[in-house]
Amino acid sequence: MELTITTEAEWLKARLNGIGASEASAIVGCNPYMSNTDLWKIKTRRKKAADISSNAHVAYGHAAEGPIRDLFALDYADRYEVSYGGVFDMVHNPEYPWLFSTLDGRLVEKDTGRRGVLEIKTSEILRSIAREKWKDGIPDNYYVQILHQLLATGWDFAVLHAQLKREWDGAIKTTRQSYFIERAEVEDDLAYLLEQEVKFWNEYVLKDREPPLLLPTI
Repeated sequence: MELTITTEAEWLKARLNGIGASEASAIVGCNPYMSNTDLWKIKTRRKKAADISSNAHVAYGHAAEGPIRDLFALDYADRYEVSYGGVFDMVHNPEYPWLFSTLDGRLVEKDTGRRGVLEIKTSEILRSIAREKWKDGIPDNYYVQILHQLLATGWDFAVLHAQLKREWDGAIKTTRQSYFIERAEVEDDLAYLLEQEVKFWNEYVLKDREPPLLLPTI
């Protein structure tokens, strides 16, 4: 289900009345920046979401998203049709309309017509622990974000395209990596996440009951 949203005020209101992809990892205790109880307080209007728009890394990510998406489209021109619906491109799950995702891009696989989600990430590698999180796959919070996007859209696959940036001897070095997630291969994880999100929304947000605290593993 897709709703037409044209202003930031409408988008922020919609976010407050549901769960977005970047918030989903808090529900299952793997968001390094927000606990499930923090999210509950935001959704029950007990506290306001932090304004991180002035954060330098966030600002860089927003500015870099368009160019990185364009490069992805060039790199995979033979494989995907890539489109972008704008900063308010919000899709809601038809059965659970409070479950939504704002998309960085939409994909159509040229050979099959299958639809997919494109998620753009930028990450500055400041410590070895950050490098290890990207070495063999996607960090847990981003993986949950992708799962949520598949739940919101109902589409067949997702691609997370990440630019990893680091500074070495005064020079900035970047690499771009693509991670491919097939819905058919993550059905068990999708079912688990949906169960936890429905429980969080129905049992804690709507009933105004604070959930037991979950914290990410360090």
